[in-house]
Amino acid sequence: MTFDRELISNGNPMEMVVGFSRAVRVGPFVSVGGTAPVDAEGNTVGLGDVAAQTKQCIEIIKAALAQAGSGLQDVVRTRVILTNIDDWKAAIDVRKEYFREVRPVDTIMAVDRFVNPEWLVEPEADAIIEGWQG
Repeated sequence: MTFDRELISNGNPMEMVVGFSRAVRVGPFVSVGGTAPVDAEGNTVGLGDVAAQTKQCIEIIKAALAQAGSGLQDVVRTRVILTNIDDWKAAIDVRKEYFREVRPVDTIMAVDRFVNPEWLVEPEADAIIEGWQG
């Protein structure tokens, strides 16, 4: 069985510069990469506020999933990547608002920093579209 590969873009000009996609869908599988807390103009949302940044990131993930024909209900894994592991609870409290019923597996980890030092969090998500008919 062969699956088509669909690249999902949200118009970020860095996609072409760096060579990445907001998400990639292969058959029923959708992977959304590290998602920065930015608005449509690329400005950081929620400066200094990991909860506000996490919410913005998950909304971007939600939009990418919808563009791929999926949704948060299909998410099977999330990764919450933080610059300060002590912020884990604030980030997870926001994540929980979106995924309380879905209950995907999760990994929480910290890194030294992101490309933009204003970013405190970059979540990722993987989904498998339930009932997908290729």
